[in-house]
Amino acid sequence: MQLTHKIALRPTPEQADYFARACGTVRRVWNWALDEWKRQYAAGCKPNAMALKKQFNAIKYRDPQWLDEDGQPWLKTIHRDAHAQPFAYLEKAWKRYFADRKAGKPASEPQFKKKGRCRDSFA
Repeated sequence: MQLTHKIALRPTPEQADYFARACGTVRRVWNWALDEWKRQYAAGCKPNAMALKKQFNAIKYRDPQWLDEDGQPWLKTIHRDAHAQPFAYLEKAWKRYFADRKAGKPASEPQFKKKGRCRDSFA
């Protein structure tokens, strides 16, 4: 027997806006990390989640693509777990991909996420 609780959220408009921004942050960080992982792997390196996270942390408050129109880092408005968790999920996805390939199972590489075509979530 499985005991579970299903809780429906009824967020205020401000909370719904924050949830949407946090989900967008997770998606954008995932896509950045996946792109960087593929670039490093193609260059002959063996990337890992912690090294990518360290590399991301070094640029997230300075790189123009992570700044808003006022030149301020917009990641500061989102809880840090929203942009820390994608690295662990990405490493888990790559490990599963390589394990499935090694076992002879059909496998596909982790994919880029697109708004509306992925299940948005964050921790």
